[in-house]
Amino acid sequence: MISEKVNEILDFAIKNEEEAYQFYSDLAAKMDKKHMKTIFEDFAKEEHKHKMKLEGIKKGHEFKHTDKQILDLKIGDYMVDVDVEGDLDYQQALTLAMQKEKSAFRLYTDMAEATTDENLKDVFKALAQEEAKHKLRFEIEYDDVFFQEN
Repeated sequence: MISEKVNEILDFAIKNEEEAYQFYSDLAAKMDKKHMKTIFEDFAKEEHKHKMKLEGIKKGHEFKHTDKQILDLKIGDYMVDVDVEGDLDYQQALTLAMQKEKSAFRLYTDMAEATTDENLKDVFKALAQEEAKHKLRFEIEYDDVFFQEN
């Protein structure tokens, strides 16, 4: 049985994943090029999967965790904030996505450190790693498109 406090934490995480899903769906809708649109639609689907995992845990489903660490190129760590009003070009969209994934990584890392429930700690560590994977994918795309041009 999941405690009320754990339920609140899971509800918060579910809400965060729903917001991330909406963020990437909205970003996809703003993209003119099919390639760019597809990338952000794929990320929206991944965030939806995270939400489904969390909802499954609330229902008592078991969660499998891996300790595999994800490489961080840190490209997103040096980007300036992007104004989300109006049209975004691909570079701005990638920058915004990297910042969003970095923030999500920090959130789940902090949540893992804040809980004493070992199962929930594993869930948050795994979600942090998922967000790190997303950030890495955006950093690689950014590197391939914008750093290789120079």
